[in-house]
Amino acid sequence: MPVIETFALEKSYHAGFWRKRRVSGLKPLNLTVEAGEVFGYLGPNGAGKTTTLKLLMGLIFPSGGSARILGMETADPHVKSLIGFLPEQPYFYDYLTASELLDYYAQLSGVPGQQRTRRVQEALARVGMTQSTRTQLRRLSKGMLQRVGIAQAILHDPKVVFLDEPMSGLDPLGRREVRDLIQGLKDEGKTIFFSTHILSDAEALCDRVAILHKGELQGVGAVEELTARTQSRVEILFHGLEAITLLSALGSECHATGEMVRAVIAESQQDEALDTLRRQGARLVSLTPVRATLEDYFIERLQKAEKVEVGR
Repeated sequence: MPVIETFALEKSYHAGFWRKRRVSGLKPLNLTVEAGEVFGYLGPNGAGKTTTLKLLMGLIFPSGGSARILGMETADPHVKSLIGFLPEQPYFYDYLTASELLDYYAQLSGVPGQQRTRRVQEALARVGMTQSTRTQLRRLSKGMLQRVGIAQAILHDPKVVFLDEPMSGLDPLGRREVRDLIQGLKDEGKTIFFSTHILSDAEALCDRVAILHKGELQGVGAVEELTARTQSRVEILFHGLEAITLLSALGSECHATGEMVRAVIAESQQDEALDTLRRQGARLVSLTPVRATLEDYFIERLQKAEKVEVGR
């Protein structure tokens, strides 16, 4: 069952001194997210990720198209009680403690009074904040504030959780804990939609991803499906510095460490590269297929989009 659906959803702004120039923040977007998915929304800064989330949250109005969450229009007030949201740059009341802030949000979310204390404690425990519950927020680091923000997003046990750059400001340990938290939410049957530009996190977590560039959808699918479309490459390790120039001419990326050279080249150029090494008298050490990563696909899609943009 689709949990999130967008139908030609778009947003444009008027810019310039006289506000006569029309700028597209999000081009018509058609997207479907299924129940129980961890869905990654990827793109460079300024791609339109936050604009999309604001449209889904009803914080801004679309210029065209529509969206539904759990089968309801995003403007339906009942939707708000079923979703959790962490904005990219949340603003909190500095002089409240983490416990006080979450108690406030619990009241806004309609959590019954007899359950609020327990829910607040559980949410703080899930994000590793049990030691700082009585510390004023103005004394917390950016990473700790991010944890508090995630806690408020899951406090009222929502069915769908929207996270805008949830790993922002976190150290490697904190990022690992957030990944584990997202996986735990998935195991509970929740749907998670999160935006990020940290591709390794998306690759480790997501069932499917969508890539956005300059407000336009460039690709969507399972990570394995997308990376399979990327050009296959091989890694060649050999001794023979004199062969570097010739391999570079074939499009190889060469890196030398002492006498050892590591070359990464397109699989289609493999035979020609090996013939070159034989002619140069180089000693082959190993030949290994290189698994395509989400980063490879991401860069490839963005480069193609840039070429299309230049050709227009």
